[in-house]
Amino acid sequence: MVCLDEELTLTEHWVPNEFLIRQSCQDWELQGAMALRRAVFCIEQGIFERDDRDGIDDHCTHLVAMTCQAGMPDQIIGTVRIHEQAPGVWWGSRLAVHPSFRSQGHIGVTLIKLAVSRAHALGCHQFMAHVQLQNGDLFKKLHWSEHDKVFIHGRPHLEMSADLKAYPPCHDPISGFVTRSKTL
Repeated sequence: MVCLDEELTLTEHWVPNEFLIRQSCQDWELQGAMALRRAVFCIEQGIFERDDRDGIDDHCTHLVAMTCQAGMPDQIIGTVRIHEQAPGVWWGSRLAVHPSFRSQGHIGVTLIKLAVSRAHALGCHQFMAHVQLQNGDLFKKLHWSEHDKVFIHGRPHLEMSADLKAYPPCHDPISGFVTRSKTL
């Protein structure tokens, strides 16, 4: 299995052409998501010192993006978590994509789509996120609206909400979505 080390490098060099984005359902998937979050939010961005976990992790749904090799999930390369904060009000947070895959296969976009679509299937009537300022334009292209500018963990964020009409409910989060490399 290909795995990430703490310095955001791949232990093997290959280019996958298919990615599976789904709800985490195996221990190795959740462990990979936590390792990726540590690598992105602690090491790369320096937002947290040792770990970015908080109380939300105890009751949220974790979604993961994986490379596939011969049709089988292989390596966690993206993650996001969703949780219901109040009846019908859902939040997405900790969206992370491995740097080597940020320009391949629409990984971040597909994670966002599954996050909102899954919450929509679970009765969401409002889906919110605090989006890092530099990612605001991407979210606006995906039918999100900006409501406020806030500072979280010392960094500027936009408080945004998704237009649920653009996100049909996803009732099968384990099958999830498949996306392909942009090079195909």
